[in-house]
Amino acid sequence: MADKAVRAAAAQGSPASLPLSELPVRGRVDCTGFIESVTYQPANEQAHFSAIVVDRIAHKGDAGPLTRLRVIWLGRRKVPGIEPGTVLRLEGMVTPRDGMPTMFNPRYEILSRQEHQ
Repeated sequence: MADKAVRAAAAQGSPASLPLSELPVRGRVDCTGFIESVTYQPANEQAHFSAIVVDRIAHKGDAGPLTRLRVIWLGRRKVPGIEPGTVLRLEGMVTPRDGMPTMFNPRYEILSRQEHQ
């Protein structure tokens, strides 16, 4: 169901919205994805908050690899609304970092969230 939310959100995005699988190595992009995980930093480390965004939810038996984008907000320990299960539209500069496409301090729009039980 969340995969449908990602596809629907991408369709509603701007015409320039790229699938994560088509991100350039460097450059400004507008893309949509699903938050797979978030990382919180300890209080004794420099403040930043990061999330891994994927193009789809991995299901048992999936054949293809997931495309991942690391998103980092500097100077923050948490970003309201950013949690696993959220579909986001992101806009910012992509650059490679530690072998993964990375976006720092992007503009973002929360498109949908999973309901908590």
